[in-house]
Amino acid sequence: MKVFKFGGASVNSSSAVKNVADILIQYKDDNILTVISAMGKTTNALENLALEYFKKTDKKEGIYDDVKEYHLTIINELFTDKTHQIYTNISDIFNTLYKKIITSPTDNFDFEYDQIVSFGEIISTKIVSNYLSYKNIKNKWIDAREIIRTDLTYREGKVDWSFTESCIQQNILPLFSKNKENLIISQGFIGGGRGNHTVTLGREGSDYSAAIFAFGLNANEMTIWKDVPGLLNADPKFFKDTHKLDTISYREAIELAYYGATIIHPKTIKPLQNKNIPLFVKSFMNPENAGTIISNIENSDDIIPSFIFKQKQALVSISPKDFSFIAEDNLSEIFNIIAENQIKINLMQNSAISFSICMDADNRHFDKLIIDLQQKFKVKYNNNLDLITIRHYNQSIIDKIVSNRKILLEQKSRVTAQIIVEN
Repeated sequence: MKVFKFGGASVNSSSAVKNVADILIQYKDDNILTVISAMGKTTNALENLALEYFKKTDKKEGIYDDVKEYHLTIINELFTDKTHQIYTNISDIFNTLYKKIITSPTDNFDFEYDQIVSFGEIISTKIVSNYLSYKNIKNKWIDAREIIRTDLTYREGKVDWSFTESCIQQNILPLFSKNKENLIISQGFIGGGRGNHTVTLGREGSDYSAAIFAFGLNANEMTIWKDVPGLLNADPKFFKDTHKLDTISYREAIELAYYGATIIHPKTIKPLQNKNIPLFVKSFMNPENAGTIISNIENSDDIIPSFIFKQKQALVSISPKDFSFIAEDNLSEIFNIIAENQIKINLMQNSAISFSICMDADNRHFDKLIIDLQQKFKVKYNNNLDLITIRHYNQSIIDKIVSNRKILLEQKSRVTAQIIVEN
């Protein structure tokens, strides 16, 4: 039993979809559940659509038309039979989306976001599933919203693991065991909450979806197909000389994901580690290559330093208005405000009279966080910063990376150094 995940870059054109089909043919004798993301930059476009819909502007019509035209172009290039059912299927889906955006929105943007942005995964999987059938590759399309149960925390759904695992065991596993299907296509990023409302699992959450399915299926392995040869020790956008990590442990992968390595969603590793399911990161452009293996084998994780750059950061410094110490009651109140605003802290540090956090400056709750903190605390912040994280560092590496850049805060542990610098 295998679980595959293909991201947006792997299905961003008709040729890319054909390449996915070629990869799946190579595994035709295996039982595989394949999770597929929205095509190309569709999620970004649908995020803009959700925003314009919520703001009740006329821009939504143009965004909707562009998204529809993009997918129809791919369909036209994939299907020579213009009477194929895919045209009706996609037309119906886009009609549903259009009916949504011409209604009046509720006052809950996160809810509206999930109902609109989730269309990307539904559309992409319908196209891929139909194309596979068109090429005589038997498969079954499954709606992830009927399988992955979440609460109603829109844009960051929390999985009901007991219900979801049971649902996978009862509804998906029999499809394989009875030999009815050996290839199932489903969506990443989305689940279902009470009342049949769509709930997304967090941005870039398709990796996490695949791990949820792998957990429920007790899969032998999971593979994430990327446009890189495997897990690299740095983002090629920032480093010319990157090195592929051939094997790393679950622990190291969790650390890298936590600090912001974008190749793996932070929540992906835990369900795999819980059932000892190895994770492969491989290239969809060179599928025959070995890629990276992430497993429970503790190895020499510290041989190659890893670098993680997070841009658009803010450093927020919080201190009591009466110049008193930062005590436990202050910290408790600060953390409550941070939690209420759904802020993820990328780094934190405290002194006698100040507590500092580094966070994403473009977080949608940033302005409200500052206002809420200012009710009881003195608040200062800097924007347009970079957070550099180095795993398995030495001082010469730090000096080289931060050369000629102003350091605002530096923090070191035994194996990790984090430095906040001006952009």
